[in-house]
Amino acid sequence: MHPKKEVAWEAAQLVDDAKKEVAEKAAMMVSDGQVLGLGTGSTAHYFIQKLGDRIKEEELELMGIPTSYQSFFLARDCGIPLTTLDEHLPDLAVDGADEVDPDLNLIKGGGAAHTLEKIVDSAAGKFLVIVDESKEVKQLGDFPVPLEVIPSAYRPVTEWIKTAGGVPSLRMAQMKDGPVITDNNNFVVDVQFEEIPKPHELEVALNSIPGVVENGIFAGIADQVLIATSDGVKSFKK
Repeated sequence: MHPKKEVAWEAAQLVDDAKKEVAEKAAMMVSDGQVLGLGTGSTAHYFIQKLGDRIKEEELELMGIPTSYQSFFLARDCGIPLTTLDEHLPDLAVDGADEVDPDLNLIKGGGAAHTLEKIVDSAAGKFLVIVDESKEVKQLGDFPVPLEVIPSAYRPVTEWIKTAGGVPSLRMAQMKDGPVITDNNNFVVDVQFEEIPKPHELEVALNSIPGVVENGIFAGIADQVLIATSDGVKSFKK
């Protein structure tokens, strides 16, 4: 293996190991009988797998509410009984994030599932976020803010974003021609802002734009964040 490729592989492996560590820590915090919101993304993937292991090994009685087709299929394959928000509200929601600031505000939506994630996470008795230390930032904004947008509203939404100082970009699919389509059959517009000093105000402003279904700022929702660092898993609470 080329030296540069080997270094890159080792770095990626360290991040992957950190994700597994923090996901396992979160899974061990789950109690028998709980209803769980099941997040979407690579770190949530490991959490769901560990839950499935605990169900098999400890015969726990748990139910999950998935936040995407991805988490739905994975949870089903891992033997986790599934339910819906119509039938149960989650005791605990566990999900990853793309950025976390010192006040536990988040940017989510790298997996284009932030609308249902926000619904489930907000409905939970407790919302636990699991990330590796690369997602920890002093201020939100390096990662673009995803907007789920009704397709017919794409142009007026992006024009409004430009006048507000954001740089919008329609997210394009990787394995098909055309844009990413969410589980709700909408577009994802990623918006880069120069800075986000007041996440809650921007979250409200973005959701007030006609045609925006939901945006990826999660301000004041997280109750606890577990961060996998080189010194172990660190916990931060409100």
